[in-house]
Amino acid sequence: MSFVEIEIASQPECWRRAAELAPSHAAALPAPGERVAVVGCGTSFYMAQAYASLREESGQGETDAFAASEFPTRRRYDRVVALTRSGTTTEVLELLGRLSGTTPTVAITADPETPVMTAADAVVVLDFADEQSVVQTRFATTLLTLLRAHLGLHTDAAVRDAERALAEPLPEGLVDCAQFTFLGRGWTTGLANEAALKMKEASLSWTESYAAMEYRHGPISIATDTTATWMFGGAPEGLREQLLETGARWVESDLDPLADLVRVQRLAVARPTARGLDPDAPRHLTRSVVLADA
Repeated sequence: MSFVEIEIASQPECWRRAAELAPSHAAALPAPGERVAVVGCGTSFYMAQAYASLREESGQGETDAFAASEFPTRRRYDRVVALTRSGTTTEVLELLGRLSGTTPTVAITADPETPVMTAADAVVVLDFADEQSVVQTRFATTLLTLLRAHLGLHTDAAVRDAERALAEPLPEGLVDCAQFTFLGRGWTTGLANEAALKMKEASLSWTESYAAMEYRHGPISIATDTTATWMFGGAPEGLREQLLETGARWVESDLDPLADLVRVQRLAVARPTARGLDPDAPRHLTRSVVLADA
């Protein structure tokens, strides 16, 4: 098995541990009513989008998500949460340095031996979810589980659904599709963005992602009998039927949306394996982006 396959399979246990740890990190994580910004790069940015939507929708405070390089420094927040698996990403470290002494910061990372440990005011370390693969899977879903638990939104059912997502076969024929579109609503829009990224990174697939209601406004025009549209969570009324009229495949699930992301991770590994590619070594990518001139 590849590293990424092993890491994907370990997610249910990682989620259990993260949920158990959440109360012990309550002081470092955003309190109800705080105005919060969440930042990250790549996969971590999309997890930031999902968390920001969950937190605001649950009434716990205004929450924005930004790519670390695009943080609006003129805005004022009560706390900034930085998500970084490696703890070495240049854009995240530079932003934490600019915020030092002006805005409380907390970082969630997988590696306690990296610069982020001193760059942020507080740090949550999920070293049990660290990864050898370049492609992020379990760290991203584990940190989101921690944050969902902190919001009071995690349940054991999500873990059981992740176990189902690992055990049940993928829908037949998906490996051979020419293009994939991922859709979400609210917090699952971040999951859709992450699903599209995962398929690009691991399998060199042509993918797109949208807020579900936006799909009708142009993107549906590319749907054909060689494409698949994957919906995270409940679909807008009539969208499934409209998509099926194009001849494209429609994919949905009754799983917790985060568990449904596990199915996409499996597909992202199955496609390159079928094509003789190595999912642990995606082209042009490294585990962390560290800019030499930073």
